[in-house]
Amino acid sequence: MQVTESDLTGYTSSQELFHKIDAYWRAANYLSVGQIYLYDNPLLKEPLKPEHIKHMLLGHWGTTPGQNFIYVHLNRVIKKYDLNMVYISGPGHGGPALVGNTYLEGTYSEVYPHISQDEAGLKKLFTQFSFPGGIPSHVSPECPGSIHEGGELGYSLSHAFGAVFDNPGLLTACVVGDGEAETGPLATAWHSNKFLNPATDGAVLPILHLNGYKIANPTILARISHQELEQLFNGYGWAPWFVEGDDHARMHLKMAATLDKVIEKIKNIRDDARHHGNISRPLWPMIVLRTPKGWTGPKEVDGLPVEGSFRSHQVPLSDPAKNPEHLKQLEAWMKSYKPEELFDDKGKLVQSIAELAPAGESRMGANPHANGGLLLKELKMPDFRNYGVKVPKPGAVEAADTLVLGGFLKDVILLNQEERNFRIFGPDETLSNRLDAVFQSTNRQWEGGIEKNDQFLDIDGRVMEVLSEHQCEGWLEGYLLTGRHGLFNSYEAFIHIVDSMFNQHAKWLKVTSCLPWRRKIASLNYLLASHVWRQDHNGFTHQDPGFIDHVVNKKAEIVRVYLPPDANCLLSVMDHCLRSKHYVNVVIAGKHPAPQWLQMEEAVVHCTKGIGIWTWASNDEDLEPDVVMVCAGDVPTLETLAAVSILRHKIPALKIRVVNVVDLMKLQMHTEHPHGLSDPDFDLLFTKNKPVIFAFHGYPWLVHRLTYKRTNHKNIHVRGYKEEGTITTPFDMTVLNDLDRFHLVQDVIERLPELGDTCAYLKQEMQDKLIEHKHYIRKNGEDMPEIRNWKWDIPSK
Repeated sequence: MQVTESDLTGYTSSQELFHKIDAYWRAANYLSVGQIYLYDNPLLKEPLKPEHIKHMLLGHWGTTPGQNFIYVHLNRVIKKYDLNMVYISGPGHGGPALVGNTYLEGTYSEVYPHISQDEAGLKKLFTQFSFPGGIPSHVSPECPGSIHEGGELGYSLSHAFGAVFDNPGLLTACVVGDGEAETGPLATAWHSNKFLNPATDGAVLPILHLNGYKIANPTILARISHQELEQLFNGYGWAPWFVEGDDHARMHLKMAATLDKVIEKIKNIRDDARHHGNISRPLWPMIVLRTPKGWTGPKEVDGLPVEGSFRSHQVPLSDPAKNPEHLKQLEAWMKSYKPEELFDDKGKLVQSIAELAPAGESRMGANPHANGGLLLKELKMPDFRNYGVKVPKPGAVEAADTLVLGGFLKDVILLNQEERNFRIFGPDETLSNRLDAVFQSTNRQWEGGIEKNDQFLDIDGRVMEVLSEHQCEGWLEGYLLTGRHGLFNSYEAFIHIVDSMFNQHAKWLKVTSCLPWRRKIASLNYLLASHVWRQDHNGFTHQDPGFIDHVVNKKAEIVRVYLPPDANCLLSVMDHCLRSKHYVNVVIAGKHPAPQWLQMEEAVVHCTKGIGIWTWASNDEDLEPDVVMVCAGDVPTLETLAAVSILRHKIPALKIRVVNVVDLMKLQMHTEHPHGLSDPDFDLLFTKNKPVIFAFHGYPWLVHRLTYKRTNHKNIHVRGYKEEGTITTPFDMTVLNDLDRFHLVQDVIERLPELGDTCAYLKQEMQDKLIEHKHYIRKNGEDMPEIRNWKWDIPSK
C-alpha cells in the first residue's frame, strides 16, 4: 500500500512544519558527518583545514541519513499521538544517527553534561566518536535510548518484540536494514507477530529500510519486484506500506502521511482488542522505506558514483586530510546542510527547530524502557524449600531434577501473574525438559490458529515457544532489557546456536555495569537440560557440553556457571539466579530420575558455599587423604560416588576425600573471579600434593584452564567429555569417555603407586567389568542391573 495524492493534500498546507522537519533532518545529518570526520571547527566558522580532520576515520554513513529521516518523523508522531516509543536500530553500525539525534533532543547532554549544547559541546561530540577514550561507532550501550547495539546483525526485530511483551503501552519502532534482513534470525523474526497479544502486549512497527546495498553488494530485498516484496510480507502476516523516493520535500510528505495512517491502524487494533474483545490475530502494519544509500551525501568521489551505491556504506571521502579535492568535497557536503540556519552563534540548535522534539521521557533517548533497570521490580518468590525432595539418607530416593524444579517455577509464574513480569522462553522444549508443572498455571502464548487437539495454547500465556533458539534468546533479551525477568530452557547441545547472541549480551552487561546512569537489569538465566550425558537415545549430534567453555571466556564479573548435583541443589541455585541482577547464569541439570544426595538444608549450605567436602561420602576426617575425588555435574557425581563405594569396600584403609563443585567459578583464583577460592582455601580442599581425580561434566581442559595456577595443578587428573558419543545406553556414554566408575577406580590405583601389587586384582576386576558391560548392552540394549539398580551403601558416620 502507498499513500495517494489525495492523502498528501492535507499535508501540503503545513509548509512551515515540514520546513522545520527538513531543517531538523539536516541538523541530524550535519552532526552525523561531523562525528565521522571532524576533530575541530565543528560549525565551519573558518575554512576547513587538514588539521580539523581526524587522523583515523571510522564510521558508517550509508544507513545514517535514512535513520535520521526516520527519527525526526517518529518525533512528530510521538508528539501528535502522545506515544510511548523506543527506537531500535537494526543497522546499529549507523551510530552517528542515534548519537546525533539524542544530542539534538537534549538527552545526550543530560546524561553527559560535558557534551554541552554549544560549540564546545559539539567539538567534544564530534571528537569522541570512534576515537580513543571516546565512544564506539555503533549504537552502543553508551548511547541513551539504546537497547540494541547491532554490532552483529539479525536480532533487532526479536529484541523489539521482547521489549513489548507485557508492555501494553509501549510501541517499538524497529528499523531493519536490508542487509540485516538477509540473516536467518531476522527472516524468522517476522513471524513474531503470531505471538503478540494486542490486548496485553505493546506493538512493534517494523521499518524496513531499503537503501539497496550492503558493504559491497546489492541486497536481495532491494532487487526483487515491488509485487514480490509486498507478497512476501503479506505472507508473513504484515500489511506493508511503501514510502519510496529521493526528493526531500516529497518524501517528507509521504512519510508523514504514511506514519499517521500506520499509527492510527495500530491504535485501532489495540482498541478493537482491549475495548471490543476482538482476539483474532490482526494484520499489523509495517513500513518499507526505500531511499538512496548515503542519501544527501557526495554524488561522486574520484569519478565514481557514491550516493545510491555501496561506496557510501562507510566513509565516502576516505582521505580529506591529505587529499585537497576530498577536503573541498567534505566542506561542500557539510555546508550543503546550511549549519548557519540550524545552530545559533553559540552552537545550540535553533529553538524553533528544537521544539520539534518531544519533551521529558517522551524523547526516545530518555524513555525509561531503554534503561530497563529503572522499571525493574523484584520477583515475588515462593520459598523454594517447600518444593524439595525428602532425602532420608544420601542416594536413598530418586527424582527427576527439572521435574521438581517445574513445581517451583509454576508458583513463580502464579505469584507474578498480576505484575506480568516473568516469562519462560524455549524452543519447543518446556515439556521435553520436564518443566511440565508450569502448564498448571499458564499456557504457551500463541496467536495462530488453535485446533481441538492442541495442548496448552492460548492467546495469553507466560511460556514462549518457537523452534528458533535465536528468537527465544532475542525475545528474552528484549524482555530483560526493558525491566522484566525470564528463563531460557534449552537442550544443552543446541544452545550453541545462540553463542554469538550470548556474546553480545554479555558485552552489553559488561559495558553497562560501568555506566553509572545505566541501572542493573535482571540476569539472563539459562537452564540447560537434556544434557550431554543423557542424550544417549539421540546420539552424537545431541552430545556437546561446550557452551560452558564459551561462557567462561566472558568477563568474570558477568558470568556464572552452576552444576547442581540433585534436585534440592537445583532449587537453591535457581532461586538465587532468578533473584540476581546483571549476570549471565548458566545452570545445567538433569531431567531423568537420578539419586538424590542432600537434604534441603544441606543443599542450601552446600550451594551457598558453591563447593565443599561431602563428609558423609569421605573417610579422611582428621586425617590426610590419600586421594581427593572431585565431581561437578549430576552424572559425574553419580559415577564418582559409585567409584568411591567400590574403593571403600575393596580398599577400606584408603583415605578418600569427596569434594563436590556446584559453582564452577570457585575453581578460579579469587583474583580472577569474584567467586574464586583463595589459594589457601583451595589447598585445604584439594591438598598441596595428593592425587586429585576430577570427574567433570564438560570438556576436561576447562578444569585445567581454571586451575592452572593452583599449587597442586600437576596432580589434578580430569575425566570429562572427550567427543565420544553415539546412540547407546546412559552408562555407556560415560564409558566411552572414560568417566565411568570403573575407569575412575583404575585412575585412583594408577595414581597411588604406594598401593603396590595389592590392587592388581581390583584393577583387573574393573577391566573385566568394562568388557562385561560392553557385551551386556550389545545383547540386551540396556545397562547391566548392577548399574541400573545401584545404590549408595556406605553408611554415614
